[in-house]
Amino acid sequence: MEGHKSVVTSCEEDQHVVAAAQHILKALAASKTVSDDMRKTLLDIVTQLSTMSIVNERNERGMKQLERQLKCAEDTVMRWETNRSMIWDSSPSESSEYLKVVGDIQALTLSLQNLSLKENWKQKELLQRANGILQVAMSRLEEELVHIFVQHKQYFEPEYMSFFSNRMDMVYDESFGSIEGEKIEEASRSSGGNQSQASTVDLVNPAMLQDLKTIANVMFASKYHQEFCQVFVTSRRDALAEYFVILEMEKLSIENVLKLEWHCLNHEIKKWIRAMKIIIRGYLVSEKRLCKQLLGDFGSFYQFCFSEISQSFMLHLLNFGEAVAMSTHTPEKLFSFLNMYEVLEHLSVDVDILFFEEVGSFVRGEFHKLLRRFGDAVKSTLKAFRNAIATNPSKTRFPGGGVHQITKYVMNYIMALGGYADTLNLLLVDESSIDPSGNKHDTPALSLCPMACHFRSITNALESNLSTKSKLYKDVALQNIFMMNNIHYMVQKVKSSDLSHFFGDRWLRQHAGRLQRDAKSYEMVTWGSVLSMLRDGSVSNVSQRTLQKRCKEFSTAFGEIYRTQTGWCIPDPQLREELQISVSQKVVSAYRTYTGRHSSTIAEKYIKYTVEDLQTCIFDLFQGSSKSMHYT
Repeated sequence: MEGHKSVVTSCEEDQHVVAAAQHILKALAASKTVSDDMRKTLLDIVTQLSTMSIVNERNERGMKQLERQLKCAEDTVMRWETNRSMIWDSSPSESSEYLKVVGDIQALTLSLQNLSLKENWKQKELLQRANGILQVAMSRLEEELVHIFVQHKQYFEPEYMSFFSNRMDMVYDESFGSIEGEKIEEASRSSGGNQSQASTVDLVNPAMLQDLKTIANVMFASKYHQEFCQVFVTSRRDALAEYFVILEMEKLSIENVLKLEWHCLNHEIKKWIRAMKIIIRGYLVSEKRLCKQLLGDFGSFYQFCFSEISQSFMLHLLNFGEAVAMSTHTPEKLFSFLNMYEVLEHLSVDVDILFFEEVGSFVRGEFHKLLRRFGDAVKSTLKAFRNAIATNPSKTRFPGGGVHQITKYVMNYIMALGGYADTLNLLLVDESSIDPSGNKHDTPALSLCPMACHFRSITNALESNLSTKSKLYKDVALQNIFMMNNIHYMVQKVKSSDLSHFFGDRWLRQHAGRLQRDAKSYEMVTWGSVLSMLRDGSVSNVSQRTLQKRCKEFSTAFGEIYRTQTGWCIPDPQLREELQISVSQKVVSAYRTYTGRHSSTIAEKYIKYTVEDLQTCIFDLFQGSSKSMHYT
């Protein structure tokens, strides 16, 4: 205040000097020795000094008025500085009064800046004081902003979002272990997830929006826009970080992701898929709306703030996806790759809209780069899957010639892939696929799509591998049983599922024919020589001894087949029964004819089996467990 007093004193002294000058000039003009021209000049100067004095007096009164207004505003601001309670926790009238006072300070500052006084120390002193008070008020508004954003934020509830996938989570191991077909079928039927439109919620209490917009207007008008944006961005980043914790999204580096065991990584992928949907289609849409509500009147500031709030979190999500795409492309990861690709593909339009401005171009570019990476990962993993089938080692015979684990694995695997038909057809459209079954004129049209060609290529590789595995059995008949079991399993999986649309009627006819050929080959190899023992029984010149010998040899051969082939396995009841009936029709009929025609010639001791015994034994075959019955 000392400086203030000195300035006032200086102004008063200037006025005294002007008054003294006017008195002297009037005295000189009254002198008789002064010429008329000089007298006129002196009087003009007196008039000018009088005018200046009036203007200065008016300015002084105006300055005093500004000073009183500034003092009143200063008192209000400083009163809240000594009272550290939050203004926006008080009554609405208090916050309104404070904002009005800040507006008054802004108006005073503008008035002082617009005064056209030269070298007026009073003006400079008041302008300096006004700027100082304004700075204190802006600092206080920053604190109030932080408090409002924290106290009035509203959490985004996950249940608001209704587009979680209905797919069953598919987890495969690399051992080609048995997979439950029912689960695969259910997963295939539930193809795709419910996709909802983006929805918004209020992330800040709507009752506070108008106050926040008013604070923004005040701070921007005072050129404190950077401070407002910094508080806004920091507060909203903190809120988004809290939401990531709610979603259990841990910040894992690419190195840490690559070190995760598969079951842990698969769990993290599920959380990532859920978080991507909620964050992009719900949270960030709401966040951008809030940015526009508060800063939409200030040009591109809302775009900048949204980018600053969201970019680091989006890059965190994309980095996780990048790490997963970088991992080894083993078959068990294909479903995760497909799910992640589909999520990105479904969200691509949303990302383009959210980050369409130049400031969001980096996030937009990284997002689409990751989408392409997963597309490549899917194609690479499909190729690895086919190669793994083709090169699956054949070292150990599968017990009983039943359905091999690799057959179950592959067929259930591609059944589950059927639920991704649209995605796979899109990704494989440029892949050169040669259909090994030659399905060029087949129906329906789906059998000609890229995915259908790949499916048939995969099963062709499987059949080739199974053929190699069948050679491990020394018994050619068991080779036939093994191939029958596995081909029949493949056919039944295709016929009983949507795979029939992709494989087509021709493929089914070809494999039905393959089954018949294997069955005939089995009958010829197993029963051809046995039945030959009964064929010459009608020749009149065959001796009794020969007839009895052949009957005994037949019983011995049949007993050996019985002991061996009851341990063989045909797990499908219908296939087993069809083969048993076919064998029975040939063997029992020939035996009945032989023993009936020569019943008087062949002694009873050479007939080990009755026709009924033989029939019963044949229906014991292929049960998968060796039997020790009284017939053997």
